[in-house]
Amino acid sequence: MDQKRYSEMNEWELKQEIATLTEKARKAEQMGMVNEYAVYERKIAMAKAYLLNPDDFPPGEFYEIEGDPQSLFKLQYINGVFAWGYRLNDPNTEVALPISLLKKRG
Repeated sequence: MDQKRYSEMNEWELKQEIATLTEKARKAEQMGMVNEYAVYERKIAMAKAYLLNPDDFPPGEFYEIEGDPQSLFKLQYINGVFAWGYRLNDPNTEVALPISLLKKRG
């Protein structure tokens, strides 16, 4: 069976995929498989991004990064479900993050 892209999945399919990946990540974590766990966490973030509306993330805003609360992210622009910008502690390095990793401040 061919795996559908997240962009082709409906909300129900995305939520099923997130649940499946979450279970796999939990098992990998229990077994101490750090790299595998990290891969599942990234896939979960990607799937969650497709459940969000990119228009809810206005450019120019500052966001906290999920899993990296010490880092502030300045959003420059959105491309698909990716937020492009930079971390305030590294303004010369542009990075792209799934919008699901951005948390509104406050």
